[in-house]
Amino acid sequence: MEITAFTFLCFYTVVLLLYYAAALPYRKSGAGGSIQWCVLLAASLAFYLLSGTPVLVLFPLGAGLITAFIAGRIGRADSDGEKKKLLVLNLVLLIGALVLLKYLNFGGGIAMPLGLSFYTFTLAGYVIDVYLGIDTVQKNPAKVLLYGMYFPLMVSGPILTHREHAEQFYGTHLPDYRNLTRGAQRTLWGFFKKLVIAERCAVAAGVIFDHYAAFSGAYIALGALLFTFQLYTDFSGCMDIVLGLSEMLGLVLPENFKTPFFSKSISEYWRRWHITLGVWMRGYVFYPLLRTRMIGNLQKKLRARFGKKAGKDLSTYAAMFILWLTVGLWHGGALKYVIGAGLLHWFYIVTGLVTLPFWKKVLPLMHIPMEGRFADGVRIVRTFVLVNIGNVFFRAQSAAAGAAMLVSALGKTSADAALAGTLSGGGEFLRLDIVEWLILGVSLLALLAVSVLTQRGSVRDMAERLPLIPRWALWFALLFYVILFGNYGPGYSASAFIYQGF
Repeated sequence: MEITAFTFLCFYTVVLLLYYAAALPYRKSGAGGSIQWCVLLAASLAFYLLSGTPVLVLFPLGAGLITAFIAGRIGRADSDGEKKKLLVLNLVLLIGALVLLKYLNFGGGIAMPLGLSFYTFTLAGYVIDVYLGIDTVQKNPAKVLLYGMYFPLMVSGPILTHREHAEQFYGTHLPDYRNLTRGAQRTLWGFFKKLVIAERCAVAAGVIFDHYAAFSGAYIALGALLFTFQLYTDFSGCMDIVLGLSEMLGLVLPENFKTPFFSKSISEYWRRWHITLGVWMRGYVFYPLLRTRMIGNLQKKLRARFGKKAGKDLSTYAAMFILWLTVGLWHGGALKYVIGAGLLHWFYIVTGLVTLPFWKKVLPLMHIPMEGRFADGVRIVRTFVLVNIGNVFFRAQSAAAGAAMLVSALGKTSADAALAGTLSGGGEFLRLDIVEWLILGVSLLALLAVSVLTQRGSVRDMAERLPLIPRWALWFALLFYVILFGNYGPGYSASAFIYQGF
C-alpha cells in the first residue's frame, strides 16, 4: 500500500478518526494516559502487513523488541564494560541485518523489509544515546516499536532521534483545526511535487538514462537536470506528505529539506538536503570517528611529518572519507551510489577546502569579488552543477555508464530521432507532448516561486494571512490542479518513491 494510493488515503482517514476518538475521554483535561499511541502502533503494524509480504513485518518487530530489551539491560548494567558489550551486540544485530538483507542479498533474493535503513538507523541512534547516558530508557517495548515503526516513516524517513521526538508519540493529542488544515495543506503540496512534477520528469529523464548511448551533448545535460528535479520533487514531496499527515495527528517531525538548490557550497547543500541523515551521520559516525584511537594515531603521524595544521587537516579528511563512503553505501552497495552520493561529494568538499586559500589570494588580484550577490549567484550555480554531476552517477545504470554519459555530455549534441521524438506536428519530445511540457514548465516555475518565498519565511503562514476567500481559493486551485494534472495513467508509476528503496 503506497502513500499516494487512494486506498492509503482511505486507510489514513480511518486511522485519523480512531486516533482522535481515542482522545475523547481526555478532551476536557488534555491529561496523559490516552491510548492514542496504541492506535498508531496498530495502524503501523497494519500498514506494514498491507504493504508487501506480510512475513517481513518480523524484521522491524524483531529489531524493535531486541533494541528495547538491550537498551533496558544497558540502563541497569553496573559496569561500563557490560554496557559496551550490550551496545556492540545490539549494533551488530541491527547493522548485520541491514548488511545481510540490503548488500549481500542473503536468503536468495527475498524482498527487503520496508523502511529497513530508516528503522535501523532510528533504533541504533536510540540505543547509542542510552549507552552514552544522554537518553533515558523507554521501559515499554511496545512504545519502542511505535517509535521504530511509525507507519509514514517507513516510506522514506525522516530519521528520528528518540530523545527529541519520541515522547510526543505517547501523549494525548486533541483535534486542532490549525493542525488539521495546515497538515492537509502540506500533504497537498507534497502530492503536487510528486504527481505533477516528479512523474513527468521521470518519464523524460528515463528515456535519456535508459538509452544513454543514443544521446550526447546537451541531451545528457538535459537528462541530468530532469533527474535532479525528479529526485528533489519525489523525495521532498514524500517528506511533505509524511510531515503533513503527522501534523494532522499533532506530531511534529524534523524537516528533511531546506531549499537545497540555493546552497552556495556542497557542505551547505548537505545541511539542506536529507537533513536528518546528515545529522545522524555526523553525530553517530563522523564525530565518534574523530575520537577513535585510529584517527588519533594517524593525526600524530601526519603532524610529525607535515606539521601541526596539515596533520590535523589530513586526518580530518581521512575521517571524512570514511563518513562519505558510509553515506554512499547507505544509498546502496553499487559503485554508482558510492560515487554519486558519497565519495564524489567528499572530493568536492576536500578540494574546496584545500584550494580556498589559493582563491582568496588570486581572485582579489583579478578584481573578482568573493562576496556579494554576484559571487553568491556564481557559487549557487557551481554547486547545482556539481550536484547534477553526482546525480548522473546516482541514476545511471552503472558507474561506468555514468562516466560514459559525462564524457558524452562534452561532445556534439545528437540523439536517436525515434527516441528523442519531435514536437513538430503535435508529436512528442522524450515521450512527453507539448501540453505535458507546458504543465511541467508552469509547475516548476510555481515550485521556484514558492522556494524563493520560503527564504523569507513560511509560505503557509503567508497564505494564512490572506483573506478567507482568496486563501481557500488558493488551496482549492492547487487541489484541482493536482487532480487534473497529476499523472496516474500509462507510462507513469506514481506509486513508488525513489528513496523507498533505500
